[in-house]
Amino acid sequence: MAIAKAERLMNLALCLLGTRRPLSKRELRGSIEAYLEAGSDDAFNRMFERDKDDLRELGLVIETVESLDGDIGYLARRDSNRLPPITLDAEEAAALGLAAKVWQQARLAGAASGALQKLRAAGMPEAEDAYEVHSALEPRIPVHEAAFEPLMLACRDRRPVTFDYRKANAARPETRQVEPWTLECWRGHWYLAGWDRERRAERVFRLSRITGRVRSRQAGTFTAEVPDVVTVRETVESWAGETATRTALIRLRTGAGYPLRSRAVSVRELGDGWDELEIPYGHGLDAWLVEFGPDVVVQEPADLRADVVDRLRAVAKD
Repeated sequence: MAIAKAERLMNLALCLLGTRRPLSKRELRGSIEAYLEAGSDDAFNRMFERDKDDLRELGLVIETVESLDGDIGYLARRDSNRLPPITLDAEEAAALGLAAKVWQQARLAGAASGALQKLRAAGMPEAEDAYEVHSALEPRIPVHEAAFEPLMLACRDRRPVTFDYRKANAARPETRQVEPWTLECWRGHWYLAGWDRERRAERVFRLSRITGRVRSRQAGTFTAEVPDVVTVRETVESWAGETATRTALIRLRTGAGYPLRSRAVSVRELGDGWDELEIPYGHGLDAWLVEFGPDVVVQEPADLRADVVDRLRAVAKD
């Protein structure tokens, strides 16, 4: 149904843009197949008015013209719907090129590349890319999870989703019904922030723990209000362990755990291949420490040590 509506809107837009004179409803109905299939005049009128409003919301300027005979016609003048010339300097062009490279490992690579080609065809300068010529580092946002694309589309279209999710300390996945808000990349991992319908609360899900296929509902509305972008990002950071409320003392094998070392408040060499680190302690730190396996030993606090041991035992049992 979504494809049929998109095709109908495109056909209506082409008719309105391609005419030199206003077209009446009768003429538009005879030119667009979907309108011909409308069961009655009332059904056609309702469909046409919705489509006209949708096109205007998308930015198409549609004029309503009344003739001397009192007939009403519609058209979209090309000069009123033409974008201004694209003017980018060399630095702006380089920034767009850099942004496009970020997505080269994701399914968005084709869209990013196509957008750059269109901009260059419209006159965007082929400036020397300082990032490519003078730097050995190149930005990447790795997207290996199969759940990324369906969740990205669900966030965009505001469609509820269902998926099987396995928590770090769980032996089996659970089915979750979520109203997706946004995707965030944090410390090399992708997270989905949204509203968990069964738990009736905000939740954050790590995409690598989603098992099986993400199932989206074509019809359905959100039951919870979507917060603004800043609030959602804070939720992601909090549930992923970014917000620290105290510090923890851990032992870390020498030469291992660089991400932990980069966050350390202090580092002390213990000898025998171990270092002692004081790191910020917030929600989710236990799950993060488990990922480093035998290279990390928690010393303090006791509750964090117990949480890490419980997670490791759950993994060992599985």
